[in-house]
Amino acid sequence: MTPSLMRDPDPRRTSTFIARSELRAEFSALLARGFRLAMIAGHDDGHAMRVVYVLCAGQPDRRVELQVRLDANRAELPSLAALSFSASRFERELADLFGIKLIGHPFVRPLVRHQHWPETWHPMRLNAGPPPQMRPDAPPFPFVEVAGAGVYEIPVGPVHAGLIEPGHFRFSVVGETILKMKARLWFLHRGIEKLFEGRTLVSAVPLAERISGDTAVAHSLAYCLAVEDALQIEIPVEAQVLRAILVELERVTNHVADLGALCNDVGFGIAHARALVLREHLLRLANEITGHRLLRGAILPGAVTLRRLPTETDLAEIAVEVHDLISLATSNTVVMDRFRGTAVLRREDAEAIGVLGVIARASGISTDARVNHPFVDLGVGFEPVVREGGDVLARFMVRAGEITASLRLISELTGRTRSLKVSAGEVPRRGGSGLGITEGWRGAIVHRVEIDSSGYLTRCKIVDPSFLSWPALSVALADTIVPDFPLANKSFNLSYAGNDL
Repeated sequence: MTPSLMRDPDPRRTSTFIARSELRAEFSALLARGFRLAMIAGHDDGHAMRVVYVLCAGQPDRRVELQVRLDANRAELPSLAALSFSASRFERELADLFGIKLIGHPFVRPLVRHQHWPETWHPMRLNAGPPPQMRPDAPPFPFVEVAGAGVYEIPVGPVHAGLIEPGHFRFSVVGETILKMKARLWFLHRGIEKLFEGRTLVSAVPLAERISGDTAVAHSLAYCLAVEDALQIEIPVEAQVLRAILVELERVTNHVADLGALCNDVGFGIAHARALVLREHLLRLANEITGHRLLRGAILPGAVTLRRLPTETDLAEIAVEVHDLISLATSNTVVMDRFRGTAVLRREDAEAIGVLGVIARASGISTDARVNHPFVDLGVGFEPVVREGGDVLARFMVRAGEITASLRLISELTGRTRSLKVSAGEVPRRGGSGLGITEGWRGAIVHRVEIDSSGYLTRCKIVDPSFLSWPALSVALADTIVPDFPLANKSFNLSYAGNDL
């Protein structure tokens, strides 16, 4: 590797080993300073266990790792559930996948592990072995029952009638009003993080692109940023500009589809049809730009390759179609009436749960990794699109605003480069750990990698924003009527695959 490809260790990231007894105090101090919990990653190092807590803040961009070593034969940790709801869920994941015991956790029931898994099998442990025989006599999942006069239950899924991934929704209802909804996920658990282990850095990219199929660019970029951070590779600015163009094009494509689907859920089929035509236009453009309709194959560690750049004519045509679609929807009083006041997620609830992306910004929270953790300069004029209502309408309007902002960004970024292929050179074979953060179309995506001295992955921990945001759907559905569930669910449009991993 030539010296020009090397950079100093990332000054934004600090990593410190602390004792278990120090964990709560250190974690509390970081929360008090405005950091958010981005990740808790378990590690089985063979001779010992290790847990890495990643907390982030911006602006300026700051990333702090707290690492705790545990005895492999007595892996116990003090729970942080009382300090952070997000931590409580990460901890339940640790208990399921690594067998780590959480001292003081108020609700350590299975999260990832379904009842048919043997209780002593923890698949992320080095000695876990192949999947064992599933238990045929497992009891039903212990859903919390809501009792009272007139209360009844409606079970939905996990197999659905449409082209939807598996998830079970249990509604407790009076009349048509939802008192409580519990979502049971992880029917799609594929052992993605385990599949990263032992791969070369380049061969892992197709896996990153398939974590959540509609988010191929943002996940592969977060992975590559983590690898580049670990290996201290200096990426040319032009490469980062090309990457940002792809991320924004992916955002536009998915937001357009969501606008149409939301209209379809209230019976306004013409807007849905218009959105599908526009989405096809965008998918064909993606294929021309990268050779793949989902923008796969363009981003690699240290490099990016495009076939062509989007032209001003491309962007102008899309902008006109987007304007017509949004005008069609917002001028329909029935659509607006169905959207307004439906499935409200209050700001205080959104903050307590730790939601990200569109959902957070529709509830008045301006968090955006493009601002807080930028990998490329987007200029002084860029600001996240924020609404205050927290309802379906607010989530619709945030998406609409982001489409317009993204098209403007793509135009500005395209004007900064004429390159189609940029590389930092050969990826070195050396060890290290790194963190990658990018704002996918659903919110901030975080990857943390560890690489051995031969250049092979030993660990890739992934956090899709859906993992942090799924619990908010249940909160927003309280006092919503059952017929509005599809509309509310679509307004969140969280990833099953990105959650289940």
